[in-house]
Amino acid sequence: MKFKIIILLQLLTFSVISLKSQSVSGYVYNEHKEPLIGAHIQNISQGTHAHTNKLGYFELAKVSENDTLQITYIGYEMIEEVISLSKLSSPLTFQLEEDYFQLDQVQVVQSIKHFQQVASLDLETNPVKNAQQVLRKVPGLVIAQHAGGGKAEQIFLRGFDIDHGTDIQITVDGMPVNMVSHAHGQGYADLHFLIPETIDNIDFGKGPYYADKGNFATAGYVDFETKDHLDQSLVSLEYGQFQTQRILGMFNLLSSDQDSKDQDAYVAISYLSSDGPFESTQDFNRLNLFGKFTQRIGNDRLSVQLSHFQSKWDASGQIPQRLVDDGTITRFGAVDDTEGGQTSRSNINLQYVKSLATNRFLKTRVFFSQYDFDLYSNFTFFLNDPINGDQIYQSEERSIFGMESILFQNMKWLDSSLDLRSGVGLRYDDVNENELSRTLNRKTTLSQLALGNIDEHNIYGFIDGEWTLGKWLINTGLRVDAFHFSYQDELQEAYTNLSEQVVRLSPKFNVLYQFNNRWQMYLKSGMGFHSNDARVAVQNPSAPTVPFAAGTDLGTIWKPNPRIWINTALWYLFLEQEFVYVGDEAVVEPSGETQRMGVDLGLKLQLSKRLFFDADINYTYVRSIEEPEGEDYIPLAPDLTSSGGLTWNGKDGFSGGIRYRYVKDRPANEDGSITAKGFFIVDANANYTFNNMSIGVQVENLLDQEWNEAQFATESLLRGEDESVEEIHFTPGVPFFVKGSIQYRF
Repeated sequence: MKFKIIILLQLLTFSVISLKSQSVSGYVYNEHKEPLIGAHIQNISQGTHAHTNKLGYFELAKVSENDTLQITYIGYEMIEEVISLSKLSSPLTFQLEEDYFQLDQVQVVQSIKHFQQVASLDLETNPVKNAQQVLRKVPGLVIAQHAGGGKAEQIFLRGFDIDHGTDIQITVDGMPVNMVSHAHGQGYADLHFLIPETIDNIDFGKGPYYADKGNFATAGYVDFETKDHLDQSLVSLEYGQFQTQRILGMFNLLSSDQDSKDQDAYVAISYLSSDGPFESTQDFNRLNLFGKFTQRIGNDRLSVQLSHFQSKWDASGQIPQRLVDDGTITRFGAVDDTEGGQTSRSNINLQYVKSLATNRFLKTRVFFSQYDFDLYSNFTFFLNDPINGDQIYQSEERSIFGMESILFQNMKWLDSSLDLRSGVGLRYDDVNENELSRTLNRKTTLSQLALGNIDEHNIYGFIDGEWTLGKWLINTGLRVDAFHFSYQDELQEAYTNLSEQVVRLSPKFNVLYQFNNRWQMYLKSGMGFHSNDARVAVQNPSAPTVPFAAGTDLGTIWKPNPRIWINTALWYLFLEQEFVYVGDEAVVEPSGETQRMGVDLGLKLQLSKRLFFDADINYTYVRSIEEPEGEDYIPLAPDLTSSGGLTWNGKDGFSGGIRYRYVKDRPANEDGSITAKGFFIVDANANYTFNNMSIGVQVENLLDQEWNEAQFATESLLRGEDESVEEIHFTPGVPFFVKGSIQYRF
């Protein structure tokens, strides 16, 4: 009898505990009723935590009456809520108010995409000042401009000379930036249609570890998200050396005293012109238009974006080192100053987020882009044509259509949580008049080397799951991509249309261990790929036209105190043999297997409430596997890079910072006999805000260093020379450059 009474008491006790300890759910919004994605909810009493999804929704287990919840999100005031018995039975709603960005607001979140909060902090404390700075927000990523400001930048990351985007996937609000089978080069990513001031968040990751990231995501990915609303309208004027001028207007289209906050709409207009520091003026100009409308219906959200940009420029091109050394021309002179081009892109991007249940929603996007491109270049001068010169013309007209639909679902089982994502998508590129010709003075066509039409389809699907079990997080995913390549050669007398199809499977596996809310370790692994040009696929059907990459990262994130953030990673990446279509020559060049390994180190330090310091150091060892030792260098692949600086955000209206960029000397050819010089560049800015006005000054290359922004080991022949010379050809980096700005908000 006594035994039965004890059992009964235990059951009653368990029942009481079960009634008092249960899960709570709710939403976290800002004052504009926008969901705060990734907000951190901590049960201080129990030590458990959760974070919000894309709807701002969360579920937190093991919550009892009188427990205290702490809700934090970077850039917002922390709030605490004591849970009463009535709050255990109904969804909670938390609205956070904006506050100064502080490093102690950044949490070591239990997610494989753990750099999002740090990226938000960096974007707020170091705002993007121009289009060239946008990609530099990714630690370890280096860019170089070498065609008058209008051409897409050359990109370097994790030992890759990515050219203009072959091994990094770049998107804006989910819309792809990379151009497949582009006239100038595979993966060409021209980000100049993005107005920097419209950026709200940057999401990035390194390596091929993410199931929702497909083509080109081998070295990594970058996704820019634009603002849904403007706090204030503004106009801004900038003026600097070299006749540099910019005007920006951003206008809220809805009245500020409207009763409903379920709608937001704004437009942004930007115009930039500059002659540049070159002796032959660039006559560069760019016009950007952007508009966005957002409608919230309960927990659903519809977003419509329209954008257009167009740009024209002249360029001095790359110059040979020998002419500068002998004094024939200055660093800012030219051999052929008839280079240059024009380009434009118009976009429509629609996105709809549909709430299907409190723990399930569907995110669908549809986009369309119309794009054209014309570029004149001369890399070898008179090597191929001693009379007329070697100027080439590359052009195309392109239409891009795409759609993607992703289902997000959260499931609970005992003390574990499972977040599932499954998605399908399509991208179709219709490229017409993809041309490479030899020209004279941008007027006369001497011969056509390539002319054709390209159709390229990419249909894909993926499934991805994150299973949180106590301190462990296990992420597995599988992605399948099907490609169809088609090329119609218009230079053939007979109708010629070649096609090829290929399927690529990309598994992913990542595991993370959360020691506590200040320290975690992770192991990431997976396979990714980048597709090659359609002309490679149809001309070499036996070759790996969608070469794979396989890699792994072993890393840790550590916050030894609330004002210090340290991240480190050891990584390895293997890239399969590929065949590259060289757009400048209309030929196919094979290259073998390569391997890269390295270490990333990042530090963010809040020295005071207003003063921040950050630094990133990235070292890479990169070699070609199939070449003999001493001839196995990967040209231009950086092995040591670093960036960082100090930023001040003062409450008295003053703000500013000083930042550096460093790239070590590196081999420019396979045997290392030619060296691409490194550089150390310091930039600075200062701003003062009073009432609704802001004035500022920006200084690039504060120390006035002579540096080469872009450089290549190129064989060229100058007029009057008997033999060609292979040496460094470079585009000089900007000298000391000052620009002032004034902004009015209303």
